[in-house]
Amino acid sequence: MEKSWIVVKAQELVESAMKGNDASHDAAHAFRVRDLALSLAREEGLSASPDSMLIVELAALLHDIGDYKYMRDPSEGKVVENFLVNEGVDESITMKILSIIKGMGFKEEISGLKEKTQCPEFGVVQDADRLDAIGAIGIARCFTFGGSRNRVLHDPNIKPRLDLSKEKYMNKDEQTTVNHFHEKLLKLKELMKTKAGQRRAEKRHKFMEEFLEEFYEEWDGKA
Repeated sequence: MEKSWIVVKAQELVESAMKGNDASHDAAHAFRVRDLALSLAREEGLSASPDSMLIVELAALLHDIGDYKYMRDPSEGKVVENFLVNEGVDESITMKILSIIKGMGFKEEISGLKEKTQCPEFGVVQDADRLDAIGAIGIARCFTFGGSRNRVLHDPNIKPRLDLSKEKYMNKDEQTTVNHFHEKLLKLKELMKTKAGQRRAEKRHKFMEEFLEEFYEEWDGKA
C-alpha cells in the first residue's frame, strides 16, 4: 500500500461523501483539518514515524464521513471502515483510525466516554478538528450550520444550557446559533490535548470573545 495512493483515494471519498453537506461540514473542512493535524503532528514530534503520519492524515480526512448530523442511512456509518478494509490498509492502522474517529467528538467527551488510553495521533487529530471550530473559520462555520437548520440567530430570552449531557447537546431544536459559542466553542480551548493545539487555540479563542462582545453591543444598539 503506497501512502500517496491511499491518501488520494481518501480525498476522493471525502469529496464524494460530503458533497451534499452545507459548508460547515464539507470537504474543505476535512482538508483544513488534515492540514492542521499534519502541522500539529510535526510540532508534536510524530513526523519521525511514517505510520503515525498516515494515521493522522487518514483519520483527519475521514473523520466526518458518517456524521450523525448528516446521516441519511445507517449504512453510512460503515463507509470509512469498509473503505479502509477494501483498500488494504493494515489492520492495526485501520483500528487506530477508527478508534480516533469514534472518540474525537465533543458529545463523547461531555458524556465521559473519552478514551482512557489515547494514542498520540488522537490528540493532534482531535485538536485540529477543534481548531477549525473556533476563531474566524469557526465563527463562519457556526453561522453557516445554524442557517442551514433555520436556527434563530440570537434570542436573549433563550439562555445557554450549562448542564449539558450528550442527549441535551445533540438536541438543538430550541437553541440559538449564538448560544452554541457558550455551550461548546468557548470551551474548546481548555480541552486541547496537545501543547501545539493549546498554543494555536489561544489566538482563535480571543478572536471569538472579541467577536461576541461586538455582536452583543450591536444587537443592543450600543455600537
